[in-house]
Amino acid sequence: MTDIGSSRPDVDTTRVAYSTGPKPTAWTGWVVFAAFIMILNGVIQALEGLMALFNDKYYHVSSSGLAVSVDYTWWGWVHLILGVAIFAAGLGVLTGNLLARIVGVMLAGLNAVVALLFIEAAPVWGILLITIDVLVIYALTVHGRELRDAPM
Repeated sequence: MTDIGSSRPDVDTTRVAYSTGPKPTAWTGWVVFAAFIMILNGVIQALEGLMALFNDKYYHVSSSGLAVSVDYTWWGWVHLILGVAIFAAGLGVLTGNLLARIVGVMLAGLNAVVALLFIEAAPVWGILLITIDVLVIYALTVHGRELRDAPM
């Protein structure tokens, strides 16, 4: 029997090896961090939505005290749907998908607006969430392309 060897070439033939663009920088880790923050944020938003759906007495302010005075059931659905969408976009960002980055930026902006409208019910969480969303938007818009081009 003859050994024909490995079918894998000895040189790197991936897109990164032949790329003419700038090399990925250390900011690639920042984009991965932003993706994981999006996944975590999606889970927490979904839990917050379920909390509003099942126990509207959890929040210290009545729904009439919020910026948009609607029932907590409505807010629960908003948080739940937004959480699932942010979770899915975070998974897409980890793969380096351009569409997931675009959707992630839009969802992070929408999430910041929802946090601002819901801030009376959860002020500390709202301020923290707006800050995190701004950081995620920065990472995805400025350095998002580098995750796609990073060698794995």
